[in-house]
Amino acid sequence: MTRVEASIAAKVRTTARVAAVVVFAVLVAGVVFAQRAWLAESARSSAAMPYDGRFAFVRLMYRTLPGGYWYRGQPAWSHGYPTAEKNLMQILRSVTNINAHEETKTLSLEDPDIFEYPVLYIIEVSWWSITDKEARNLRAFLDKGGFVIVDDFKTSEWRGGRGWDQFADNMRHVLPDARFVDLDVSHPIFHVFFSIKSLEVFPQAYNSGRPIFRGVFEDNDPRKRLQMFICYNTDISQYWEWSGLGFRPIDDTNEAYKLGVNAIVYGLTH
Repeated sequence: MTRVEASIAAKVRTTARVAAVVVFAVLVAGVVFAQRAWLAESARSSAAMPYDGRFAFVRLMYRTLPGGYWYRGQPAWSHGYPTAEKNLMQILRSVTNINAHEETKTLSLEDPDIFEYPVLYIIEVSWWSITDKEARNLRAFLDKGGFVIVDDFKTSEWRGGRGWDQFADNMRHVLPDARFVDLDVSHPIFHVFFSIKSLEVFPQAYNSGRPIFRGVFEDNDPRKRLQMFICYNTDISQYWEWSGLGFRPIDDTNEAYKLGVNAIVYGLTH
């Protein structure tokens, strides 16, 4: 284990100890009430962050298809929020010189504020019902040099979702001629900060088979800039979310954190 990997593992263990102390208090506080209040609040874009040179993690909100409320009644776009990205930002600040905000943001693609941020993150796109305005804004965001991380797909039969097909149909509204290219370990995104030597090390979260990493490239040319990084058939962010709870092996969690750090560094430098 390298020094950086050991640092990540130590932080995961520390977070786990803290989580064990607070979990009982959280339960006593009344989970149902808190969830309802959170859902009412999170239906709106979060408050704007004054620009101060620091990186801000932005999760995209979207209109969720009817079957997408299967986890605690929460819309699919919100799964893991805000724990997953806050944990990732802690790791990002620890192992890089990127000065990242501790607080994270939620925005709709219909919000023009998306153009203030270089990297956007979207999850559970099997339940994403895209609007015409979202499609126009996302295309403009990509054309202006923005980078999008797509994570957490389920299979087509999972709780009424449409799996990959829903995402592909949405993207036809954004970039009608876009080609989805399977990435191999030689692509720079796997070496931009951590050097990832094999894609077989990445864990499978829910579905059968192995995770697949795909990309959308500028002008459909794999020699040009990667505009969209797609983590298909897996849920990388779940490892960030659960890293303090001991639900997933530390080695797998380390790999998920490395991939998250690499994706952000790539998006900020390309």
